[in-house]
Amino acid sequence: QVELVESGGGLVQAGGSLRLSCGGSGRTCSNRPMGWVRQAPGKEREVGAILHWSGRTTYYADSVKGRFTISRDNPENTVYLQMDSLKPEDTAVYYCGAGPPRYSGRWPFVRGDDYQYWGQGTQVTVSS
Repeated sequence: QVELVESGGGLVQAGGSLRLSCGGSGRTCSNRPMGWVRQAPGKEREVGAILHWSGRTTYYADSVKGRFTISRDNPENTVYLQMDSLKPEDTAVYYCGAGPPRYSGRWPFVRGDDYQYWGQGTQVTVSS
């Protein structure tokens, strides 16, 4: 069983920055695709950023491209989401997901079925 724990959420003014962290048990993050998705009240879950298990390829939704950066620290078994130039519409609960090791599914991994494990989520609120 893999456990993912997100942290780093909070309240920030528009234009500000936050860095979310996703810590995994064992060697969770080193050879798995990792994704950050978000869900705002009354809206569908949206994939924000994905890191291929190789670490060499990333995917960003158009809504966050140029503002968010996903990265991984293998020794720390942690995945990060650096969020800059935040907007009120970025307000949501952010979830970290981990896919199967060395996953060979169709890239980008934007489907819920691409992920095996999810964290409990962390709230991000951006005030205008």
